[in-house]
Parts: sequence; C-alpha cells; structure tokens
Amino acid sequence: MRILIVEDDPDMSRFIARGLSEQSYAVDVAATGEAALEAAATSSYDAIILDAMIPPPDGFEVCRRLRAEGIDATILMLTARDSLADRVEGLDSGADDYLVKPFEFAELLARLRALLRRRGTRQYPVIEVGDLRLDTRSHRVTRAGVELQLTTKEYALLEYLSVNAGRVMGREEIAEHVWNDEFDPFSNLIEVYIGRLRRLVDRERQTKLIHTIRGSGYILEPREPNTAP
Repeated sequence: MRILIVEDDPDMSRFIARGLSEQSYAVDVAATGEAALEAAATSSYDAIILDAMIPPPDGFEVCRRLRAEGIDATILMLTARDSLADRVEGLDSGADDYLVKPFEFAELLARLRALLRRRGTRQYPVIEVGDLRLDTRSHRVTRAGVELQLTTKEYALLEYLSVNAGRVMGREEIAEHVWNDEFDPFSNLIEVYIGRLRRLVDRERQTKLIHTIRGSGYILEPREPNTAP
C-alpha cells in the first residue's frame, strides 16, 4: 500500500515516513503544495497524509484541488491548529479525517487503518487465502499454522497479492502500490521478490499459491499441481 506524506518539517516527515515504512507501507514525501499536486498527478496513492500549513498552496487548497481533479485517495490532514473553524475547513475541503499535532504515531496509524477500512481500500485485520493467513496488524504470516519469517518488503508484496487474491496483478500495479518513486521499472526486483516468496510460501507444498501468468503478471490463489492457469 502506497502513502504520500506532505509535510514541510523534515523531522516530522522523517518520523512519519520511518514509522510507516516499518509497517510495510511504500512511502513518498513532498514538502510543498505544488510538489504534492505533482506527485498525486503522476502516481497512484492509497492514502495521503497532508499537513495543513505547508508552503503554498496550503493543505486546504491542495485538498480541494485533489478532489476537484477526481483523486479519491484517503486524506488524513495534520495541523498544529485545533480550532473548530480549522477542523471544519479541513473536512469541508475534502479531507477524510483531521489529526492535531502533537500526536502519537500509534494514533496516526490507527486512524489511517480505520479510514482505509471505511473506504474499502484493502485493509483487513486478517487475510486468509487457502491455508495462508496474514495478520495485518502484527504482520504475522502463517501457512497451515507454520509461521513464515518475511522481510518488510516481502510481507508488503505478499499482503498486496493476498488482498487481491484471484486477480492477476501486473508489474505496473505491483510497483505502484508496493514500491515508491525510487523503483526502477526496468529492474528485475519484482521477479526477485516473487522468487523469494515462492520459496517461503510454496516450497515443499503440494498446493501452490503464487503463480506467474505469462505476459500479464502474477496471481495468488490455491492451485493443485497440473492445474491450468
């Protein structure tokens, strides 16, 4: 899942980005309103964490423009101002929720998860595909009750495939939602990670879950040996 952080305070930006990255989110950062609008126009985000008081245009105007352009990503607005008028302006400009600084990261994360669930943006406490089980809060993954040890990026890729189980996911979709702007579209990184997941998830198991659809991408679904794609 890919998140855009719009925050001009570098310490705050790093704090949020580090916390979200540790939770397996792909994170991009913008420090100005113009940079935020450009990023949102060129990349697909599941959520945007938007500070209200950024270099112009401010967060309220950025939010209004994003909604006017049809961008429906979840928007969580941050601000140091706690007046009723500011909260109303933020919500009226198109934000889904409003969080006042200072805040605990745990609260930001909980609000983000709640917003994504509310909007149906592929955020579930537990995902099960066959005998594969992912707990999205603890990031604990088991298959047939046996715990699998995954890196942060391996988990992010497996979660994305799992919440889209039964659908063929192309490289472009995977790159957009699992990696950030630093991803090289000409690299074989996705193939490398798919190979790692196969060794972790499918090795020595009769029913395979991760499959390549030649020329199209990858699909996660239970298949017995010799089952045609």
